[in-house]
Amino acid sequence: MFDIGNILFFVLLSIVFVYPFVNILVVSLNDPYDAMRGGLYLWPREFSVENYKHVLKDPQIYTGYAVTVARTVIGSVTHVFCTSMFAYGLSKKNLKFRTFYSIFCFIPMFFGGGLVPSYLLRRSLGLLNSFWGVYIIPGLYGMWNAMIFKTTYSSLPSSLEEAAKIDGCSDFGTFFRIILPLSKATIAAILLFQGVSHWNQWFDAYIYVTDEKLLPLQTVLMRIINQSAAIQAAEAEAQVVLDVDSTSKATPESIRYATMVVTIGPIILLYPFLQKYFEKGVLVGSVKG
Repeated sequence: MFDIGNILFFVLLSIVFVYPFVNILVVSLNDPYDAMRGGLYLWPREFSVENYKHVLKDPQIYTGYAVTVARTVIGSVTHVFCTSMFAYGLSKKNLKFRTFYSIFCFIPMFFGGGLVPSYLLRRSLGLLNSFWGVYIIPGLYGMWNAMIFKTTYSSLPSSLEEAAKIDGCSDFGTFFRIILPLSKATIAAILLFQGVSHWNQWFDAYIYVTDEKLLPLQTVLMRIINQSAAIQAAEAEAQVVLDVDSTSKATPESIRYATMVVTIGPIILLYPFLQKYFEKGVLVGSVKG
């Protein structure tokens, strides 16, 4: 009876989590003006791709996709590379000034300088309007993820490193040939964390980027939503239809739903392939403090 109740509970819980995404997809695939009537649940009443035509007609959205994919892949890989090496060094008890490094890196986890000092610092370093300066370099390191890596390394038998040293491996050789291959689950979990973070990030581009060619997908889609909302507000105030594009029949509300699908679709499709590593990596990184 417990097993049956447990299964039913989690099935209902899954439905509660999944249904909002299904409803978003249904509304985005329905005729925009018909969707205003409501009553859409599991299937489109009048199938239409007009919302996606409106969202995808802007050529800049494809540039945004390229920037977002590039920053997600490069930013995640470089973050894992730098953070894992830092955590490996920090996990060694014979490291000089180990306590100082730990305290020095812990402080930014709880205290930040603020937006204005951050902007002034990046400007003085020439990191504005730069793909590497805005999207990659500031995210090369993260103390929280370093703690997860450090816990993973601590769970590995020290005899492995001793055997590698006896065989003539250097510290770098031991790290890349022994430690990293045994930390695949944690690497996959951190990659997923960072990938989702980079994919959903838009505020850094909003503040630090003015070059249209460097805007990520999220910022471009936010502009589309804001423009649609402005048109809707102008129509309501003037009580007239301001049809900017006579071929588009999309409404601001339907555009929002289509934008959500375009935004979260790739991450949802990628997640099942990393799920098994994600669960194991999080558990391994949380066993010891």
